[in-house]
Amino acid sequence: MADIYRALADATRRVLLDELAAGEGKTLFELCGALTMQHGLSMSRQAVSQHLAVLEAAGLVTTERRGRSKFHYFTPEPLAEIQRRWPHERTSP
Repeated sequence: MADIYRALADATRRVLLDELAAGEGKTLFELCGALTMQHGLSMSRQAVSQHLAVLEAAGLVTTERRGRSKFHYFTPEPLAEIQRRWPHERTSP
């Protein structure tokens, strides 16, 4: 679970998750374009790829290769596990 918190601690990785959660799988090229055009974040493809690797290691992103393209998908299950661990409702003492 520490990997999830570490992955979410970075603002750029949260933006990447927002982009992936907004639609179907996206390639590195599409994600780099979205970061630049929609969020004003200018970074190299390698930097974005490293952020995606951290998210994938935390279980928040999965990938699928189709031909020469690699598609990235948001995986919400680790976040659901956090929500189950600490429920919203509190009982009064």
